[in-house]
Amino acid sequence: MLDLYEKSKFIDTHSHIFREYYDNIDEVIKEAKKNNIDKIIISGCDLKSNIEIIDLIKKYDILYATLGFHPTELNDFNEDSIKWLEEHLKDDKVIGIGEIGLDYHYDNTDKQLQQDVFKMQIALAKKYKLPILVHSRDSIGDTYNILKDAGVKGDIHCFSSSVEMANEFIKLGFYIGIGGIVTFKNAKNIVEVVKNIDLNHILLETDAPYLTPEPYRKYKNESKYIPIIAKKISEIKNIDINDVARVTSNNAYRLFDKLRK
Repeated sequence: MLDLYEKSKFIDTHSHIFREYYDNIDEVIKEAKKNNIDKIIISGCDLKSNIEIIDLIKKYDILYATLGFHPTELNDFNEDSIKWLEEHLKDDKVIGIGEIGLDYHYDNTDKQLQQDVFKMQIALAKKYKLPILVHSRDSIGDTYNILKDAGVKGDIHCFSSSVEMANEFIKLGFYIGIGGIVTFKNAKNIVEVVKNIDLNHILLETDAPYLTPEPYRKYKNESKYIPIIAKKISEIKNIDINDVARVTSNNAYRLFDKLRK
């Protein structure tokens, strides 16, 4: 892959590079660097993954963190969870709060609990002037209604709604996260979103180990595949891949103030 993109530097703005999923994180980081991945943001989902992230960002120079509690991982969530989160937001390489949000996909979902925890974490983001990484599945209306008056900025990760909703989130100051789904054969909706919104509002992401882009879907996703996603965006928008790398990286730096440090 590298020879096609040797001028470009990319940022993976959303991944879950944990030991649970990867036997050799050293190799994952090595492969990412080989394919011109300049920085990788890893996002927490629960207390276990958040604690691991603190260790990983100290070990690897290209890793940065967002810490948070995912809407489907709230069984053990309590007041101490929020206290722990607040205590760890001051680390130089903790650059945001996430993965947080709403997920109404499952029948037994406690929507009120999800909304309450989402709002608690948004309040911390506002207090510490940090961006948020938002998960929204089957809940786009409630997600928007909570964010429209929240007074925070962030990224709608793995965006899956319409062009119209993308523009509404952009008006609130949010970026649209585009990952491997854009390469899938049935991804007409996301292709339309990419085609119709300005590149200045797009972030590249993998959601590794999930959603590996074509033609590598049989493999576990890694940050090294970010250039494949960028290439697809360049084709959809009929622009040079180096422009995709430059603009999306600048977008990440604008959103995550601490990413330049």
